[in-house]
Amino acid sequence: MFKNLSKKFSEIIKRISSKGRITKNSIKKTLREVRVALLEADVALVVIKNIINNVKKKCIGMEINNSLTPGQELIKILQKEISLIIEKNDVSIKFLNKKLSIFLMIGLQGSGKTTSVGKLAKLFSEKYKKKVLVVSIDVYRSAAIKQLKIVSSKIKVDFFQSDNSQKPIDISKKAIEYANIKKYDILIIDTAGRLHIDKKLMYEIKKIHQEINPFETIFVLDSMIGQDSINVIKSYYKALPITGIFLTKIDSNTRCGVILSIKYLTNISIKFVGTGEKFDKIEVFNSKKMVSKILGMKNEISLINSIEKKIDQEYLKELDKKIQKGEEFNLNDFLKQIDQINKLGNMKNILNKIPMNVNFKKNVLFEINDNMFKKIKSIIQSMTEKERKNPKIIKISRKKRISMGSGNSIQSINKLLKQFKSMKKIMKKIKNVGIIKMFNTIKKMFG
Repeated sequence: MFKNLSKKFSEIIKRISSKGRITKNSIKKTLREVRVALLEADVALVVIKNIINNVKKKCIGMEINNSLTPGQELIKILQKEISLIIEKNDVSIKFLNKKLSIFLMIGLQGSGKTTSVGKLAKLFSEKYKKKVLVVSIDVYRSAAIKQLKIVSSKIKVDFFQSDNSQKPIDISKKAIEYANIKKYDILIIDTAGRLHIDKKLMYEIKKIHQEINPFETIFVLDSMIGQDSINVIKSYYKALPITGIFLTKIDSNTRCGVILSIKYLTNISIKFVGTGEKFDKIEVFNSKKMVSKILGMKNEISLINSIEKKIDQEYLKELDKKIQKGEEFNLNDFLKQIDQINKLGNMKNILNKIPMNVNFKKNVLFEINDNMFKKIKSIIQSMTEKERKNPKIIKISRKKRISMGSGNSIQSINKLLKQFKSMKKIMKKIKNVGIIKMFNTIKKMFG
């Protein structure tokens, strides 16, 4: 669902990532591209205007932080603006305590209500360990009741039998009575699909709502209907107090603008999303995760979290202090640095997935593995303390001795010393920024 918009954002950021600061001209050009990307994603015009105006105010005249490229600064600002919209009315999933929680599922015909009922029932039953009962009050479609019965048997959730000769309100009342007697935690009612302009059916669902007073009224929305969804939801919202939206088919090729538009233009929370056809393909709506998907930064966030868990924070602080004091970066520090890189795993892949405009991405050091680390360690440990602190003194005679002591060739020693020089240059470059500040800024930027 987010591929096209994510790709567009990535391309926009790459185009400005080589510039040292954001100027008025560059930001205007970039924002034009952002506007087009949002339009193509089917975001409502009023939402686009709001995002562009806010980003423009925060970008124009802003000098780039030393540890960030303009592309990263734009990601941070865009992320904040989109987060403000996506996280609007963000709520957690709740149930009534020791009482029956009734979920009334409503929506248009063909929006996927019955499948969504099955997904929701499975989620509540397996993840939240609730005793769930489902019932269909769709008496207008001959196969609707049978369809839900088949769904309930597949997901192993109890089904309340009804038939097409009954009235929807009567089925609802009997199902509630049964659920209370049998001590169910949740009753999910699958209703008939209806157009918002069908006065008779809209009046019916309104009366049903008044009679049963559901804990949640969930509007099932097909994300593929795009901009029309806003008018549909607003029409339903006038008739019923919708408490949440179940957004289906977000795994399809549909545009993601519907999410931004709904969150900005209505007061209704998106609570669930369907991510596939199977009954386990359901997620509780996570605004932060959604922002990362829209900006194409899902990998970056998980990678930053991975780095934070694996990196030795005490060592990082120690090295940072040493560099800030102007002390010489030596081979002892180099060995510790390589050890840190080795702990992180494939550092080259990590850096390539983070949109940083830094030349040392291509450095061979970031292809470190266990065997390479052992080799480097054996070479450095075969040196004297004087040699480690001042590698300039390591000439051919010393190299021969180190080669014999470590069991490695002179070529390997030359390669290591070359890598050390590269790392030393990197340390000089980041002296003005500071390792701690650089790492923390990147971490915050990705959420």
